[in-house]
Amino acid sequence: MKVILYRPQIPQNSGNIVRSCKVTGAELVLVRPLGFKTDDRSLKRAGLDYWDGVSVTEIDDLMTYLEVLDTTFYFFSSHAKQLYTDVSYDQDCSLVFGSESAGLPAKYLEKWPDKFVTLPMQNGSRCLNLSTAVGIGIYEALRQQNFF
Repeated sequence: MKVILYRPQIPQNSGNIVRSCKVTGAELVLVRPLGFKTDDRSLKRAGLDYWDGVSVTEIDDLMTYLEVLDTTFYFFSSHAKQLYTDVSYDQDCSLVFGSESAGLPAKYLEKWPDKFVTLPMQNGSRCLNLSTAVGIGIYEALRQQNFF
């Protein structure tokens, strides 16, 4: 399984997501530009020295990446209608999440509307914290696979 973060901005969120990836064996893909540096010194200064052991890849173009991906993928978005529990995740799927402030660009919803899922929330709620949403997505996918 891969977690793809589109232009993440808050290092603490990404750090928490890395920890979730580490304990679940998920890979992490970061789409640049990032709101933080990922060099060893910067990560250690932010207390995020547990990135060791997690496969982390940085890319520049999410559209191109997804167009050649040979596995399933789903976008998590508050703009989706389909519940995250209504799709089938396989062990090689990718879960895509937007940035903390801007989410995902509309072009992805326009191109792949059937690949968008949402987490249910109370009316009037904007969105969940990014690392919380990622954790929910990862563990639903794992639940469907009988947890490893």
